[in-house]
Amino acid sequence: MQVTTIGVDLAKNVFQVHGITASEEVVFNKPLRRAQFLPFFAKLDPCLIGMESCSSAHHWARELTALGHEVRLIPPMYVKPYVKRGKSDAIDAEAICEAVTRPTMRFVATKTVEQQSLLSLHRARDLLVRQRTQLINNLRGLVAEFGIFIPKGLARVIGFAEDITLGEVLDLPDIANEVIRNLSEQLMALHKQVRWYEERLKQVAKEDARVRLLRTIPGVGAVTASAIIASIGDGHQFKNGREFAAWLGLTPANKSSGGKEKLGRITKMGDQYLRSLLVVGMTSLVRQTRSQQWPQRPPRGSLSRGSLALRAAVGLSALLGWLDYVLLPALAIFIGITIYALWKRRNSERPS
Repeated sequence: MQVTTIGVDLAKNVFQVHGITASEEVVFNKPLRRAQFLPFFAKLDPCLIGMESCSSAHHWARELTALGHEVRLIPPMYVKPYVKRGKSDAIDAEAICEAVTRPTMRFVATKTVEQQSLLSLHRARDLLVRQRTQLINNLRGLVAEFGIFIPKGLARVIGFAEDITLGEVLDLPDIANEVIRNLSEQLMALHKQVRWYEERLKQVAKEDARVRLLRTIPGVGAVTASAIIASIGDGHQFKNGREFAAWLGLTPANKSSGGKEKLGRITKMGDQYLRSLLVVGMTSLVRQTRSQQWPQRPPRGSLSRGSLALRAAVGLSALLGWLDYVLLPALAIFIGITIYALWKRRNSERPS
């Protein structure tokens, strides 16, 4: 019996595989050790393989694609409805095998090695930023116990920590000064590492034409633009900008019923890190609009109609406070349109 579809439940050392024929007859449902995984698929004829989009999934997708198989990655939340009863690797592999054949199923594009390398920069930076924030809050709370107030803003805290590391001694007991100096040294070291990652991301942004183009969008900087490219590549998996906005979870939730249209807040269903970068950038733009402190206005005619529309959305959001309903969906749609246009132009330039 020829296997046509296989569901794979990934793990660290033991993988569960569930294979069926074209008539949906079960051929096998068995575990494979890590060393047995690729040799097992190398012996099979090309078939459809489904896996949950989880840790190491993109690596195995690339490896199996190189063997001639068609690999589709499924978001884990879309597999759950196909789990019949209980929880085991065999049951999960069967559910994945069934889900991958559904005609309306949505899949995750396999990331390249270059995309994952760029994402590693973002993940490491995000980890250090969270550690720095935690350390800053700890330091603020500690010195506040002694009546010392550090003004708001990252620059103020870094300035305080730098003064401490350079030898400034507070009028406090020796133990308190030692603890504050130790925390300040840790904060300065973390800050230096974060700056290194940010400079590295800026260097990547200068080398990639797609990142440079995305940076022309108001509110999108080097970090955000490179994160978008690392996450979606050329964006071929999206038919239009709205699909990209929905994938990011930046479109309002549809709660319509009984013929009555009702839209809620944004769904927040997509990439949390990427969405947070866009929210921070757009919030900054809204604040600039409210305070009428826009950057230098570009020359007349240098903005596309899309950029003008986005700036109009910024103004409307600043006026009404509709960040969820107007600005974030508009930004995501505009970014999606830009990525799609890049992909179409690159395909049209390829020799036929």
